[in-house]
Amino acid sequence: MDEKWVGFSVTSNIVIVGLHFRDDVIEVLDDDTWSLQRGDKPDAYRVVYERVLNYLRERDLQNIAIKGSIASTHSGALTHLYAAELRGVVMAAAAQVATDVRVITKSTISKSFGNRKTDEYVADDSFWRETLETQVRKGSRETALAILAARKK
Repeated sequence: MDEKWVGFSVTSNIVIVGLHFRDDVIEVLDDDTWSLQRGDKPDAYRVVYERVLNYLRERDLQNIAIKGSIASTHSGALTHLYAAELRGVVMAAAAQVATDVRVITKSTISKSFGNRKTDEYVADDSFWRETLETQVRKGSRETALAILAARKK
């Protein structure tokens, strides 16, 4: 089967991983991090929205995995709210272009993908060497795992 997927993980920045599934080979197409521009949030969010739209349209990507948030009661709750706002922008742009947008949380990945917890897969260098034809940055592994788990659903 020949499929292209892109995954987004959103915190204070956006990690993008593109994977191409061909037969038994998984090739990394993209592995990048986008930063939110400084200044007014509405303008910065508009830029992100347009950037996501353009990225998806240029690559004709229809399968999207967006790593969802988890509820937090930590002191960094405001940071989580900002990340949730930005994640919403990415979701809206993805839904504008793609036919299959899946939001998948870390706990869902742990429950539905394999026998281990998400963090164990992320830390396992041999898993990534065996799974991907080319490699992603260590900081992008959780995003790539979100794609693998979303694709299984």
